[in-house]
Amino acid sequence: MDDIVITGYGIKAPGILDKHSFLNVLEKGICTQRILNNAHQPQANIVAGVIDQNFQEINGVNYRRHPRSVRMAIAAALDAIEMANLKDVQPHRIAVIMGTSAGAILEIEKYAADGFDLRKFPIHGVALVDTHTLSSSVAEAIGSCGSAFTVTTGCSASLDAILIGKQLLQSGSVDACIVGGTEAPLGQWTINGFKKLRSLSTESSIEKAGVPFSTLHQGFVLSEGAGVMILERKQTANARGQSIYGKVERVISRNEGQKLLNSDSTGRHMLDVFQETVGDTRPSYINSQALGIALNDQIERFILKETFGSNVPITSIKGMIGHAFGAMGAMQIISALLSMEYGFIPPTIKTLGHGFEDIPIVYETRHQAVESVCITTHGSSGNNACLLLTHT
Repeated sequence: MDDIVITGYGIKAPGILDKHSFLNVLEKGICTQRILNNAHQPQANIVAGVIDQNFQEINGVNYRRHPRSVRMAIAAALDAIEMANLKDVQPHRIAVIMGTSAGAILEIEKYAADGFDLRKFPIHGVALVDTHTLSSSVAEAIGSCGSAFTVTTGCSASLDAILIGKQLLQSGSVDACIVGGTEAPLGQWTINGFKKLRSLSTESSIEKAGVPFSTLHQGFVLSEGAGVMILERKQTANARGQSIYGKVERVISRNEGQKLLNSDSTGRHMLDVFQETVGDTRPSYINSQALGIALNDQIERFILKETFGSNVPITSIKGMIGHAFGAMGAMQIISALLSMEYGFIPPTIKTLGHGFEDIPIVYETRHQAVESVCITTHGSSGNNACLLLTHT
């Protein structure tokens, strides 16, 4: 079976607009979060991962009517396309598979009051509630006319997009896949929703909010951003003389089959996915989903201990950039690509590991050769997804 490799990527995240700014944040362990002010309720200010740019104009093209999440995805996709030098691949042989959870929730909130007034209703209102606007707009922006799919499986969405892309490439249906995820969830619907579930951090201190691997803290930091990668068969990439940044060894995704808002508290579902993904490989480290939610982080500890004991390092980048739902898996993969290329394990910042002393959390940047990384994601929709990435 053909090896599936990554030949380009683009990222837009808090304090990060390209490969080099992301490398700087990861290697130095920089927290890019800030206070998101609520103009109407100052007491409701939260710590969040915010991107300053609006991406309304990209390369001279006006995308003002597109949802913010779509605009970020287009900007990241164009960077990935340039890095992968895909100009010689036929447009109908390029697929686009993008993931999201919140979709255009910001714009839906904005126009909700006008929903019953035809005169005020926006001309692009239908496109806002059609989540597939995401992948179709990315396809238009990059000039592809192959398959296009939008995946809405919560926090596992971008790994699920990669799973689909890998299968399309291995079947020979396409020659390249644009895959990843994007989120712009910093609106009151999302904030109030996760506050109601008591899973969003309400800390007013940036250093105390969204602390991974700590029983002294509770709640995650909500973030926005996009991560996009180019997948190809290794044979195709080599024939084009294209640089290869990593190989997607395996991606496994399964749903727990739980009731609404429930999840498997035993961690057994996630354990099965994790162990099947790593197989016989002992990865250089785990790039973890851990984000500051007690049950989530305890499951991450459980699957590591059950599989490798304390012999494989684990880290989380959520203390730096927060958690961007369906885009986060793609961001974790891109961080792993950088750590393989530049030889380091990024640190888990903010935490001292209270209650997690029995696992080898990486607290300071560790410079070493990185040959393989396992990425873990799981979300409120019940999907558990893991990906094993290796150095080629």
